[in-house]
Amino acid sequence: MKKLLAVLVLGLLCISNAYAKKNKNTWDYPLIDYRGWVIEGSKDYYKFQSDLREDKNVLKEFKNNKNTGIISYLLFENDKIVIDKSDIPYSVQGDKIIDGMLPSHSMGKSLVSYVTGHAICEGYIDSVNVKLNDWPLIRDTLYEDSVLLDLLNMKGGDQKWVGDRRNVGSDNRIKGEKKEENVNVIGLVKVMNNYLKGTEKSKLIYNYSALTTNVIMNYVKHKAGDDWDKLLHIVFNEHVKVKNNVQFQRSRRFGDFVSARYSFYADRYDYLRIAKTMMDDWHNDTCAGKYLKTIYENRIKKKDNTKEADDVGLYTKSYGGQFHFDIFGIKKTRKIIGMSGFAGQQILIDLDNKRIIVVNSLYKNYNWKKIVHSVIKG
Repeated sequence: MKKLLAVLVLGLLCISNAYAKKNKNTWDYPLIDYRGWVIEGSKDYYKFQSDLREDKNVLKEFKNNKNTGIISYLLFENDKIVIDKSDIPYSVQGDKIIDGMLPSHSMGKSLVSYVTGHAICEGYIDSVNVKLNDWPLIRDTLYEDSVLLDLLNMKGGDQKWVGDRRNVGSDNRIKGEKKEENVNVIGLVKVMNNYLKGTEKSKLIYNYSALTTNVIMNYVKHKAGDDWDKLLHIVFNEHVKVKNNVQFQRSRRFGDFVSARYSFYADRYDYLRIAKTMMDDWHNDTCAGKYLKTIYENRIKKKDNTKEADDVGLYTKSYGGQFHFDIFGIKKTRKIIGMSGFAGQQILIDLDNKRIIVVNSLYKNYNWKKIVHSVIKG
């Protein structure tokens, strides 16, 4: 009897641990502690029209969202929001959700690329083909003389130090002599001076890395100089016309240098406004649209885990300019822009059918195949 009871208790503990792991909270770094650059909302923001319908698959995910993790789902098509479902908590592990602002996680990498495109359009950077040879911070490191387009395509030659190629379970850890540190926290000055000084590039292959994006972002910040805040204002206030404040976070300050970090915050509708603006840019052939077409034309093949179809970042064949392209199971002729963030954040923009899906979640247990892939596939 005692043995049976012990087995039962052990079994319950295993189930409990598995449940806890499955539902582990994956909120972002504290919003207040890493407060960076806040861009104010526009008084002339885009006002959405709605023609709402219910979707049984979406409703099912929300009905069980303590397990699925989903907190927001938006489907936009025919110039209207047709599915609009949310269940956003007041706070997560003591971190209050301020003004509905939700973390992008790695979707912010794509937004860094969009800002980079605008930096080119505004004349701060000549083109995607420039070399990063005019930035003292990266001198005598593997990133010196890197071509911007290579970095946008996650080909930094940095796989010995950072990124998914190192198989350390995270794209944000950098290899050191004694320990590994989170590049999103320690900032670029420490990364370059303490870790990468005297390093050389390896072979230029696809290596998904948080550091690569932060190098891009801070290069744009370097080139914009005193106009950095102005550039962000142009992108999100004047061009996208977000309704509410949005912000990029920062890393730790070293002297006068403050590292920008790709982690981005916005409310659910402003994520949709950003996606719609990208779609409009593409079709209207604006300068930003031409940038998106350039990175699409220069996308590269990638080899990611495609066995689990639960994320556009994992279920795509190509990568270009910090975006995911060529979704498995959908004709290659279909042009779909994918943005993917940790814990199930997803934005998919179907450029051909003018359809957009935006998903925000606390953890990625929702049925991505049913409510994202099958819907965007049409």
